[in-house]
Amino acid sequence: MSTTLRVVVDQVVAHVPGPLGRYTLDLANAIVAAAPAGCEVEGIVSSSPPEDYERIQGLIPGLAGLYKTTLARRELAAAWQLGITTSPGGGMIHGTSLFAPLRRHDRDTGDTQVVVTVHDVLAWKHPEALTSASVAWQKAMMKRARKHADAVVVPTHALASDLQAIADFGDRVRVIGTAARSGLVLGADADLRAVRLGLPKEFVVMAGSLEPRNGLVDALAALGRPGVPDVPVVVLGPSTWGDQHVAEVAEESGVAPNRIRCLDLDDPRDLAVVLHRALAFIAPAHDDAVGSALIEAFALGTPVIHSDVPAYVEISGGAGLVVPVGVADDGYADRLAAAITSLVSDRALADRLALSGSDRGRAFSWRDSGERVWQLHADL
Repeated sequence: MSTTLRVVVDQVVAHVPGPLGRYTLDLANAIVAAAPAGCEVEGIVSSSPPEDYERIQGLIPGLAGLYKTTLARRELAAAWQLGITTSPGGGMIHGTSLFAPLRRHDRDTGDTQVVVTVHDVLAWKHPEALTSASVAWQKAMMKRARKHADAVVVPTHALASDLQAIADFGDRVRVIGTAARSGLVLGADADLRAVRLGLPKEFVVMAGSLEPRNGLVDALAALGRPGVPDVPVVVLGPSTWGDQHVAEVAEESGVAPNRIRCLDLDDPRDLAVVLHRALAFIAPAHDDAVGSALIEAFALGTPVIHSDVPAYVEISGGAGLVVPVGVADDGYADRLAAAITSLVSDRALADRLALSGSDRGRAFSWRDSGERVWQLHADL
């Protein structure tokens, strides 16, 4: 008789899968690939059109089957929030987020295990970044997790610390890192992709929106400082945030709008071309609990400049150029400007960071993450 681990894969076919959908897909495939002898993996999905079921089976080909709930995603989220719906029953269940059937069970017997994953604590630290409904749902599910989850997975020790300050899970928190998204590889058509994307010959790249915590405004201000090399900038993210536009904010900072190009990329092969050809990847965030963007830059051998937020320092492991955020209005943009100038102007420094980053990138793999998930459930 085989042992079955059921993984909540619903986000893969959500209307907007986003980063959580990519994480779910990559981790689910890694769990399937790492399954020990005599073990199999099933998916849990909300009531969906038949083509969505087929899509999941195609994207995660090693699944032994799908448990299809009777409720659609929205209704299922509300039901699981209240703990009033049926679930796949006992056994091992792994939630790739807080979206999981959390209910009372005997955690001592090990017959039933429910593990959830926390990717951020925005609902507590930056509720303005979410809708009020999302904040309420996350807080309610966190309460249920505290009562009923056998373990809580987080991607970094930095987030583990933040989480414990919000909800005391004792020794139930486990750190299982992530890796670069699947498909992030350079193909033979890299030159054609660069032309199609309109990439300049030389440029720096950064990711995120103009939301203050992302630090994009600070980085644009840094690029507009006197003496900073006049290099083009590729922003991986939306061109607007509220009524603010990246090009306008850049111009106010002294960066000519024609130096700015915003790209919202879905194809990982396009992202690979952008990262690989960049002079530097700049990660200026004031707060980031995951730091997966750094892992992807390292994977492509791109020199990285990053702030000193704990998750970045943890992931970088000294492979990037660290810039202290400090406190508001204390010269963060000036420190970023100095770091950008030194890296762009010093080829030897850039080469050293590219090499150390490439070495660091090898420390992260989905295979390792999948094996750690199986080990976690075995320990439970």
